Amino acid sequence: MSLTFTSQPPALVDSSLLEHAILATLAYSDIFDHPLTMDELQKFLTIPAGRNEIKLCASQMDKVSFKDDCYFITDRPEIVNIRKQREADSHKAFERAMFYGRLIGKLPFIRMVALTGSLAMLNLSKNNDMDYMLVVKPGRVWAARAFVLLFGKLARLFGDVICPNIIVSENALAWDVRNLYTAREFAQMIPVSGMDVFNCLRMVNLWVLDILPNLNTNVILSDAKDLKAGVAIQIFIETLLAGKHGDLLESWEMNRKIARFKKQAGYGAETNFSADICQGNFDNHGSRAMSAYQERLRELKVHA
Repeated sequence: MSLTFTSQPPALVDSSLLEHAILATLAYSDIFDHPLTMDELQKFLTIPAGRNEIKLCASQMDKVSFKDDCYFITDRPEIVNIRKQREADSHKAFERAMFYGRLIGKLPFIRMVALTGSLAMLNLSKNNDMDYMLVVKPGRVWAARAFVLLFGKLARLFGDVICPNIIVSENALAWDVRNLYTAREFAQMIPVSGMDVFNCLRMVNLWVLDILPNLNTNVILSDAKDLKAGVAIQIFIETLLAGKHGDLLESWEMNRKIARFKKQAGYGAETNFSADICQGNFDNHGSRAMSAYQERLRELKVHA
């Protein structure tokens, strides 16, 4: 069963606006060497539009081509084969990442796990990290992170790298940075555990619809029970670390880690560390992606 709370029927749009949106959407995916299927093109389009409108418009655009069920910028047909190869290379890692994600969802204080980044799009290239966004119990962000890192050491034995890139408490579900990069990251993430919390995350971030108005915002109620985290050992450890002793451990771990992070290259621009948030984007991936996107638009003579 599902509940729709914001979706709007797509209306006919001006063809020049639609051409611009199609080109801009494909340009953004182009910087990741990732052509789009029709479903993806509509999902990530920056204006409301129906599939038939998009399909008709794209078929009349010289700068857009279609091959093997993928739309792409005409001057880069090679990315179709790149996508197919990366998908083939990503499948096994994706299955392991989903398995790991379900286990992470059973660790103490974890309330939601979502797979993010290139693996969520089956687009692994040089970086084979398994990226996750985690939502955790308020007041236990850093303890939860410590458990996940410990779990990551076990995954390393099998050659896999677990990266909890974004950890927020249930008190900090709303995203502050709101642009095309963060909207696409949000839209691409795949919930693995804690569907009820994931639905809450989407409900407090409806700003994404201002950027990606065709995004499906259905709240899936039937999967919440199956994916909800919570096992005996999780409850036992959480009880053990409740109260003053747990608070002291949390504070000690937070202060120790933040002091270390402040000395690390890349600290500040896209990092965010507090009692409710641990976001360690030290390589400024968002800024680099948006710069590459602007450059691609200039090459295509498309206004941002």
